[in-house]
Amino acid sequence: MGNRKDIDNRRTGYLFAGIAFLASFCFFLIAYPFHLIRREQMNLFVFDWDYISGRFSGIGWLSSLLGSFADQFFGIRALGPLIISLLLVAIGAVTYRICRHFLGKRLSLLIAALLFVWTFLRECNILYMTRYTIAVLGFLCLGLLALQFKKTRDKALAAVVLLCFGGWALGVPYNSNSGKLLGVPSMKYERLLAMNTELANENWDRVLELSEKDLHTLDASLCYNLAQAMKGQLGNKLFDHSQSPDPSLFMPSISGDHNIFTDCLIGEIWYQLGDFTIAEQSAITSLQASPEHTGARFIERLARINIITGQKITSQKYLNLLKKTVFYRKWAVRMLNGTFTEEDAAWIERGRSIRTHSDFVPLADITRSILLDLLEVNPDNTPAREYLLCSDLIRYDLENFFKHYDPCRLDARLYKEAVVLWLGRDGYIPQESAEEYDLNNELKQRFDRFYRYPNNYRNTYWYYYLRESKESEELAE
Repeated sequence: MGNRKDIDNRRTGYLFAGIAFLASFCFFLIAYPFHLIRREQMNLFVFDWDYISGRFSGIGWLSSLLGSFADQFFGIRALGPLIISLLLVAIGAVTYRICRHFLGKRLSLLIAALLFVWTFLRECNILYMTRYTIAVLGFLCLGLLALQFKKTRDKALAAVVLLCFGGWALGVPYNSNSGKLLGVPSMKYERLLAMNTELANENWDRVLELSEKDLHTLDASLCYNLAQAMKGQLGNKLFDHSQSPDPSLFMPSISGDHNIFTDCLIGEIWYQLGDFTIAEQSAITSLQASPEHTGARFIERLARINIITGQKITSQKYLNLLKKTVFYRKWAVRMLNGTFTEEDAAWIERGRSIRTHSDFVPLADITRSILLDLLEVNPDNTPAREYLLCSDLIRYDLENFFKHYDPCRLDARLYKEAVVLWLGRDGYIPQESAEEYDLNNELKQRFDRFYRYPNNYRNTYWYYYLRESKESEELAE
C-alpha cells in the first residue's frame, strides 16, 4: 500500500509540474515572447576567458554568469520560454521538497505553487534579469542540500556555510530596477517591445500590423512613422495614427530624460535616414543604459555603422567581440573576411549612398538642417524627404514646407491638403496654382465638406491644423 501511495504522489506531482510547465511555456511563447527576446538584445555572452573572468566577478558572480549564458538563447523564440519554464518548475519542485520535511503534502504543494506564481510574475517585469530567478533557485537548492544532513547540529552548520556561499556566488535575488519583488504582465509594453524588435529587423509590414491598435505612446508613434516612411506612405498615413501633442517629439533628440527603449528607437530612425553619427550615439547610450551595460543588438548596430562609414579598426573591435558568441559568430566572421552576401552588400551600399559625412552630434533644434543635408547628399532619399515635409506639417510651418515640396518628386494626400490650406488662405485658389499642384475638383469639394463636418476628417492635415488654430484662439481669449 505504501509503495502504491508513493507512486500516486509522484504521479500527482508530475501532473502539477506538467500543467505548470505548459502554462508558463505557452504564455511566454505566445503572449509574451518579446519580453524575453529583449533580454537577449541587452545581453552579450562572449566565450573568452579574459572577458568572463573580468565581467563575472565579485558578489553574485555565479548567478550573473548562468543568467547571461541562458539569456543568449532567448533570441530563438521557443528557447526562451523553454528555459524560463524549466527554471520556474524547478523552483516549485525544490520548494515542495523542502516543505515536505516540515509540512504535509497539501500545504507543501500550496507553498510551492505560490512561489512558482510569485517567480512567474517577477519574470514579467519589463527590465527583469534571469539571474535573479537563478539566484532564487540556487538558494532553494542550497537549503535542500543542508536538509540532507541527519543531525540537527550538522544541518544548522551546513545551512550557515551554504548560506554564506550562496551570498557570495548568487548575490541577493532582488534589485530595485531589474529584479523587483513583484511584477504584473503588461501587454502594452509587450506590444511596444514587439514593434521595437520588428523595427530593428526591418519588418515594416509587421510593425504596421502591430500598430493597428493605437497605443497612444511616443514609442508607438516613432515605430509607426518610421515604418510608413520606409514604405513611402508617411505623407498619406501620418494622421491615421496618434501623434505626440508636442511637435518637437515627432523627431526627438537622444536624451537622458528618455528611457532606453525610446533612445534606441531614435537611433533606429537616424540609422535608416542616413545620419550614422546620431545612430552611433544612440547605440552607445543604449549600451550604457542597459542593466549590464552591454547588449548584442547595440554591439551589432555599432559594427554595422562603422562598416558603412569605413571605420575599419573600430568595426573590427565590435566584430571580434561578436565572433566569440554563439549566434553572431558566422555573421561577424563573414564581415571580418569581407565575404558579403547579396543581402550584406545591399545594406552596406544603401547606407553609404545616403550617409552624411558630418562627425559631430547635432543639437535638437537643427534636426531640419540634418534632413536637408541628407537630401543634399542623396535627393532620392525618400524616407528623409518624408520626414522633412511631415516635420514641417507637424510644426504648422507651411512656409518652409513649400520651400522643399516638389509634387513631381514626392506626392501624397497630406501634402496636397497642406497645399490647399496654404493656397486658399485668401479665400480662393488661383486656377494656375491648382493646375501646378494637380489639385482636382474632388479635393476642393472635400475641403469644403471638411468645414461643415470636420469630425469626419480626423486623419487629414486640415483637422490637425484647425485643432491647433482653435487651441490658439482659446488661449488668446
